[in-house]
Amino acid sequence: MTSQHDDWRELGQQLRVDSVRSSSAAGSGHPTSSMSAADLMAVLMSKYLHYDLGTPDDPRNDHLIFSKGHASPLLYAVYKAAGAITDDEMLTFRQFGSRIEGHPTPILPWVDVATGSLGQGLPIAAAVALAGKSFDRLPYRVWALCGDSEMAEGSMWEAFEFASFHALDHLTAIIDVNRLGQTGETMHGWDLDAYRRRAEGFGWNAIEIDGHDIGAIDEALGQAVATAGRPTVIIARTEKGRGVKAVENLPGKHGKPLDDEEAAIAELGGRRDIHVDVPKPDFVGEPHEFPTGPLTLPSYEPGTKEATRKAFGDALVALGKARGDVIAIDGEVGNSTYTEEFSEALSERFVQVYIAEQQMIATAVGLQVRGWKPFAVTFAAFLSRAYDFVRMAAVSRANIAVAGSHAGVSIGEDGPSQMALEDLASYRAIHGSTVLYPSDPNQTAALVPQMADREGIVYMRTTREKTPILYEPGDEFPIGGSRVVRESDDDAVTLIGAGITLHEALKAADALAGEGIRARVIDLFSLKPIDADTVRAAARATGAIVTVEDHWPEGGIGDAVLEALAEEQPHPIVVKLAVREMPGSGKPAELLAAAGIDAAHITESARALVARATPNRESTQVGSGQPG
Repeated sequence: MTSQHDDWRELGQQLRVDSVRSSSAAGSGHPTSSMSAADLMAVLMSKYLHYDLGTPDDPRNDHLIFSKGHASPLLYAVYKAAGAITDDEMLTFRQFGSRIEGHPTPILPWVDVATGSLGQGLPIAAAVALAGKSFDRLPYRVWALCGDSEMAEGSMWEAFEFASFHALDHLTAIIDVNRLGQTGETMHGWDLDAYRRRAEGFGWNAIEIDGHDIGAIDEALGQAVATAGRPTVIIARTEKGRGVKAVENLPGKHGKPLDDEEAAIAELGGRRDIHVDVPKPDFVGEPHEFPTGPLTLPSYEPGTKEATRKAFGDALVALGKARGDVIAIDGEVGNSTYTEEFSEALSERFVQVYIAEQQMIATAVGLQVRGWKPFAVTFAAFLSRAYDFVRMAAVSRANIAVAGSHAGVSIGEDGPSQMALEDLASYRAIHGSTVLYPSDPNQTAALVPQMADREGIVYMRTTREKTPILYEPGDEFPIGGSRVVRESDDDAVTLIGAGITLHEALKAADALAGEGIRARVIDLFSLKPIDADTVRAAARATGAIVTVEDHWPEGGIGDAVLEALAEEQPHPIVVKLAVREMPGSGKPAELLAAAGIDAAHITESARALVARATPNRESTQVGSGQPG
């Protein structure tokens, strides 16, 4: 054992002590999960992690992602030892208003993404490594500290497959195999061979070590750095609560501060004040830049038909040619979502993740860490599999664009397993999200570039069926706006739709006009933010609203409209037409009719609603179901 190794052993003890101290100050936290990995991090930060903490935006910096985000006391102890935060700030752990939150978030400039929902850190780390290899084209390394409990998550093995497929040799995963989870022993306990066999089966270089042997840690990290052509996983046998007999390797100690802080600190050898000069990046270079050009959006002739999914694919290619930072990510459905056009035109900026939707969203989040503008695209129904990744992306303050095609009963014969009927609700519920539902190809093309400029999670729902082109090429459709497609001074009812249902609403308006009933028709292409002013103006003018959506009644167009009208007095009558019974297979027209959202049903509902409305077209009544 060298004197340097002795120093690192002492640093490991300091990291344990500080993990105990911050958790005790908070009265909560996960000190035992932090103590098991302290030696691993002591060696990593002292020799192998290259990071200038004074300039966290330096593109040459390595990336350290705690996939086991509950071990945040250890991460904060690392930052304190490196001089990034003070001891006083470290002890504000979990306090209201502190940057030192219960699980890491990018409020701290050295944290790339929020972790804490297990199974996400490694998939994102793999994507950051892909950014370095294929897009930045810089040799920074990505280190991911993983917990053995989260190895039961399928997303971790999606990441293993993804990293191997892309030969991400600058990625190293470190599995802290401390044997104990929250309620008992983990699936494989200390069977390191079980992890090794699986990792090697996925094509990784796998190294088994004693995670408290400083020399073995040093050697393993050095081997990881020297390994070319494939990623490395270090499988480290550790003890939860290492160094304090009251908690060491004992069940029932997860997620709790230690009972006797002072005794624990004394057993660990007392407080230390070791400072570590983390090595800085040791290479020169700037991120690669792809060529850019003028933006020439596709255009479609009014009076013809085209699907918005096709317009999305066309517009994404145009945007990619105009902006070198745009990357398309496909879930192996590119011939249906038209991302295959991007793969053919701009192959260097196309990522195929195959049928791995969790990894698809993780890839988007990881790429945006490095400033790229990712568009993740698949069938809307399959995005639900990755919803937790989207939720956590918002916690990460990530800027990503997501597009879901083939939504609703209008997809036809494939049946309900393929019909996203909850996507609008789920994406509207994401903090700070934007939700778009274009009805027209020219409108779609106008919205796609805005998705790249928008902060937060931006979701676009596109339609499978070809629909009539309503708008002129070059028309403007700002996010947060809407388009009043039909309007007169004598409107007796307002019909609000988007996507496929807007076209049904227009047919209904024609039928109503034949009966002498004027209907205002609003294209609500931006559900969030919603054009509340236009909705409220229509409510005041007509006193009766019918919303129509190819979606379950909860959380979609109807609820967005009702929210916009919540403070409107008097409140107009609002009838929500939506899919209310489990659909089956059939032709799109048959399914729209069966769901009660086709032109005939809209006409019937509007006619009945006009009869219910008061003569002055104002009412304090609210309806949210079928008119009675």
